[in-house]
Amino acid sequence: MGRVNISDIAKKAGVSKTAVSFAYNNPERLSQATVGHILKIAEELGYTPNPVARTLTTGHTGTIGVLVPQPIPEIIRNPFMPKFLEGIGEVCTKEGLSLMIVPPLKGSMRRAIENAAVDGFITLGLEEYKATMLVLRQRGVPFVTVDSDPIEGAPSINIDDESGARAAMRHVLAAGHREIAILAIRSGVQAHIEEYHGTLRYRMNGYLAALEEYHLTLDRRRISLLECVSTEKGGQFGFREIWKKKRHPSAIVAMSDIIAIGVMEAALNAGVKIPEELSIVGFDDIPLAKLVNPPLTTVAQPLTEKGKLAAELLLKTIAGNAVPTHHILPISLVIRKSVGVIERRA
Repeated sequence: MGRVNISDIAKKAGVSKTAVSFAYNNPERLSQATVGHILKIAEELGYTPNPVARTLTTGHTGTIGVLVPQPIPEIIRNPFMPKFLEGIGEVCTKEGLSLMIVPPLKGSMRRAIENAAVDGFITLGLEEYKATMLVLRQRGVPFVTVDSDPIEGAPSINIDDESGARAAMRHVLAAGHREIAILAIRSGVQAHIEEYHGTLRYRMNGYLAALEEYHLTLDRRRISLLECVSTEKGGQFGFREIWKKKRHPSAIVAMSDIIAIGVMEAALNAGVKIPEELSIVGFDDIPLAKLVNPPLTTVAQPLTEKGKLAAELLLKTIAGNAVPTHHILPISLVIRKSVGVIERRA
């Protein structure tokens, strides 16, 4: 027997094909008894709705997408992501929706956006935001931006990255450190900080503001900057590059916890004691931050709450009920044991 279709159901149930379609896609247009009768017949016949056909009929996929700038393996390695997705997942579970992670398709964000069968996007940490947002506008799909520069007409969610970064750097400087390496998240502009956007720009602004308070600037000799991938391996790479130089910093300030944790692992493997010989600060306060040895001093942000708010705003946008407001969520400095106090250096 071939695949059962709605004509088969309609014939056996004694209703029209339109009624069968309504039973699945617009049940409010039929009586409860009729819907129950049709669904019972469909189950007896072993009918499974074709999701593609159903999407064409309803205009909805029942799926929201999280548009990310890195390949999926790289994204999944960052413990930031599960906590963020947890918040989105709470909303999806409540509303009966599916979730799709949408990375660049063969290196192209345009292809990813055009090919993803979703009702709307949550964009996460997109640095090349202007080109991406243009494609989103062209497709006409609702979206909410997270950790990017806000744009007109779309809801956005950010944290107070600048004040968080300033607090982290101030803490290091107050502990006496004057030779510091900043490990930034890879930008694609080769550490040209004047071209940084979104999260990178705000965090760098915070670091620089704290340095300025102590009459310090990026000078490559005492205060250096290096970019790396926001993964544990990225942090390991960063430490090795920094430690190749004859003059070592007394502190490393990382733009993410996972980079900082990679630094800690590489440093300990190289016999460098933390914090006696090297102090380290991260950003995010992922669950692993308090479990490493020594526990990591970092900037805490509400990862799960951020994801939940993003999903709620997206559903309101899809329904046409959202006001395109820009949300700034609070942060806090969490002081643990990865920063040591040293005597002021000349």
